[in-house]
Amino acid sequence: MKISQKLLAYKIYLALAALFITSLVVSNLIFQKFFYWDFFGLYTFKISVGILPYPITFLITDLISEIYGKKKANQVVMVGIFASFFSMAIIYVANNVPAIDASPIGDELFTKVFGLSPIAVLASMIAYLFAQFIDIRIFHFWKDYTNGKHLWLRNNFSTFTSQFIDTLTVILLLCSFGVLPWSIFYDLLISGFLFKVLIALLDTPILYLAVYYFRKLFNLATGEEIDLDT
Repeated sequence: MKISQKLLAYKIYLALAALFITSLVVSNLIFQKFFYWDFFGLYTFKISVGILPYPITFLITDLISEIYGKKKANQVVMVGIFASFFSMAIIYVANNVPAIDASPIGDELFTKVFGLSPIAVLASMIAYLFAQFIDIRIFHFWKDYTNGKHLWLRNNFSTFTSQFIDTLTVILLLCSFGVLPWSIFYDLLISGFLFKVLIALLDTPILYLAVYYFRKLFNLATGEEIDLDT
């Protein structure tokens, strides 16, 4: 690969990593707002707004896994963990700084909105670690098994499994910590998992288009990956 192509590939990798980290951090900050979504009268979802950007992280790790390999996907996951905990450290400091009388947002309101974020991040990161690494491992298992063919298979099989583990773990921990009542555990579990499955199905064409574009851009054969470390 030419130096100019490798530089472009590296810039795209950084852009994907930035989208991944932003989606992950934001999902932990906005999780306390819940809403109903009626899906054409077939099912009514009860979900947190924090779940909206979260499926983007799995789409990006699948794309990075396909184009850049398992190592780069795992690196993005680890950076995302660091970014999440760092953001919580900033929020912790901000929450303990007393507001002045003229402040538009007082201490009580700020704590109400962001006070539970550290607990959410802890629960989310535990679930996230299990889910993302399982997602990447299953993705590459099917990639090796099919010799790089049937992208839809590894995308959906890896995402369905990892999303169930993620949803179950994070809701279980939030209920255990007292952030959410146990009475809504099953509603949130079913709604959260079905929503993520629906998004995974809808993002499969997007993944195909992105992979097709990158393979054409960098002249990659089916199953071939870009090695940014050489």
